[in-house]
Amino acid sequence: MTLNIADTAAEKALLTDADGGRNPSESPAEAMPVTAETDALPSGADVDLMSAVLARGNMLRAFDRVRRNKGAPGVDGMTVAALKPYLQRHWPQIKQLLLDGRYRPQPVRKVEIPKPGGGVRMLGIPSVLDRLIQQALHQVLSPVFEPMFSAHSYGFRPGRSAAQAVQQARTYMEEGRRWVVDVDLEQFFDCVNHDILMSRVARRVKDKGVLKLIRAYLQAGILEGGIVAARQEGTPQGGPLSPLLSNILLTDLDRELERRGHRFCRYADDCNIYVHSQRAGERVLASLTGFLETRLKLKVNRAKSAVDRPWKRSFLGYTVDTRQRNIRLKVAEKPLERLKSALKLAFRKGRGRKIYRTVEMLSPKLRGWVNYFRHADVKGVFEQLDGWIRRHLRKILWRQWKRPFAYSGEDEHRFRTNVNT
Repeated sequence: MTLNIADTAAEKALLTDADGGRNPSESPAEAMPVTAETDALPSGADVDLMSAVLARGNMLRAFDRVRRNKGAPGVDGMTVAALKPYLQRHWPQIKQLLLDGRYRPQPVRKVEIPKPGGGVRMLGIPSVLDRLIQQALHQVLSPVFEPMFSAHSYGFRPGRSAAQAVQQARTYMEEGRRWVVDVDLEQFFDCVNHDILMSRVARRVKDKGVLKLIRAYLQAGILEGGIVAARQEGTPQGGPLSPLLSNILLTDLDRELERRGHRFCRYADDCNIYVHSQRAGERVLASLTGFLETRLKLKVNRAKSAVDRPWKRSFLGYTVDTRQRNIRLKVAEKPLERLKSALKLAFRKGRGRKIYRTVEMLSPKLRGWVNYFRHADVKGVFEQLDGWIRRHLRKILWRQWKRPFAYSGEDEHRFRTNVNT
């Protein structure tokens, strides 16, 4: 999963007064009319949340996030670059529709992404305008719900990360919990029950306008093959609001596990519970399956859920080695295979290009991968990966050397992946 971490410096810059020396052509400030609304985020749920959502400072932060994230157009074809002039012309009318409860989100554009293990993951790409409004909602709702989230929840939360979840899982194993209950939720984002989710949101949010808008986003149709299909359940991945809504719903699972005294780590819909014995794990899996399917109306994938030894499973791309006294983190096989598949695609795209262009294309992928797995014992993996990349680059050079007039005489064949540094 890809995490979006807020750039605090950029947010502070957006809150600077428009006359404070900023170049107006480089800022979205003029896209929003100046109002007397407060820019402070609410600390409770009983305030006028819609006014806080539409406050100028909050909208500017949301605009900056959408602009930096870029992303593909939605069903209307509007690009991120076109959003600012569109807001300059239409923001007063859009804002009034939101205040009156008459705003209707556009359908999301369906995109299917192949999963490494087979099947597809469905993404719903909202329009750029709806991404802006969802981001503004997220920024106001996040501090309302953050205090109620579990300490065992690590996904899509400020100051929390997958690395922290993996480290905590290792701590549980070091304490003697050498069995893991790996709960797999089948198509979680596609199967969320709207009524159950909205009842959880309404526990903290009393603003009827905000509740109505969230439900409107949940029920926005899906465009596929030129036909808009109604959506009765699910909160498709692709919008800024979906990760927060998933945490709100799965907080019920967290509280149930805490009530039972279990040691667990949850990252979005990926949840592992650590126990002392296989028998205890089987009891936990059976009871949790009933809880999830009865209380939250979610589907547990019985084929993929299991009670097993942690070193036979993977969690967030990591597995463990327990052969030595201290438990060591290792890179699981699937992430390495996925990286190689992505690099092979880059190699194919690099055919016919100068070799340094191919290296430039590989570098961001490698840096991101190496950074994510920096907590693992990866020396052997990096050495293997380094040799694998060198072999593929030599193949490219060999093909190019067969065409001596295709390139200039630059010495472009020397390359170090630097994965061991």
